[in-house]
Amino acid sequence: MDSELALKTWFRMLSNTALIEQELRTLFVNEFNVTLPQFDLMAALHHAGGSEKMSALSKWMKVSNGNITGVVDRLERDGLVARQALPEDRRVKIIHLTETGSEVFTQMAKRHKEWISTLLDEISEGDLEQLHLQLMQLSKTIKRKLQ
Repeated sequence: MDSELALKTWFRMLSNTALIEQELRTLFVNEFNVTLPQFDLMAALHHAGGSEKMSALSKWMKVSNGNITGVVDRLERDGLVARQALPEDRRVKIIHLTETGSEVFTQMAKRHKEWISTLLDEISEGDLEQLHLQLMQLSKTIKRKLQ
């Protein structure tokens, strides 16, 4: 394998990810006054069925509990999530989307999908499908090598 090509490909993936993330950060703040990590946390809660332990959210988002606490504090202040101690262990906190949070997340998820679609709309569906398959294969390869 050409190691130079592998390195250039890696840098191109990072660059594209950074470009998309920066645009999403701007769009989320401008349209919803939320940060990308706040959206990500709400998405994690949504995918978990609406509530989850703080420690599980930390693992899901691959950040420290301290980082999650700050994100939850801001979302709680805005009425989008609520925090509750687990009755059998008051040290364990359960975070859940409020009714308002669930409604706002639905709107944000719809816009997120539209934004990504717009960013990629000049790539043909066939090319996107091929890219998706190649990235899935890359994930499988990397995971297998890291075991």
